[in-house]
Amino acid sequence: MTIQHSENNSQKEMLIKYWFEKAHESLESARNEYKDGRLSFAMNRIYYACFYALTAVFRFRNKTFKKHKGLRSALHRDLVKNKILEDRWGKFFDDVFEARQRGDYTPMVKFEPDQLEYFLQQTEYFLNEMEKLINK
Repeated sequence: MTIQHSENNSQKEMLIKYWFEKAHESLESARNEYKDGRLSFAMNRIYYACFYALTAVFRFRNKTFKKHKGLRSALHRDLVKNKILEDRWGKFFDDVFEARQRGDYTPMVKFEPDQLEYFLQQTEYFLNEMEKLINK
């Protein structure tokens, strides 16, 4: 479900900044969890870094979502399908979404350090791509 918003520009800018700050904090937390060997927790934080950055993009576009799947659908429908964002970023978000689901809800899941290193690196690029969408 999409919720349309009408607020003044300073409120909107404050919210966008807030979500990007949370994204960067989550990425830093993911790095720390990774260094400490808590790969499942690192995966969770990687996903949330992407989630918060994407939330900021849609806040910029005056949209919010009640569910994670709504945000994920909007990424594909509004950004990837319309060539605003490269296909690979839609696939990447899907991958971290699914990995986070497995890590949070499937017993005995183990992540490989190489996979998490890749996700950490790509998450940094993903956040940069999200910031570019707002700064265009």
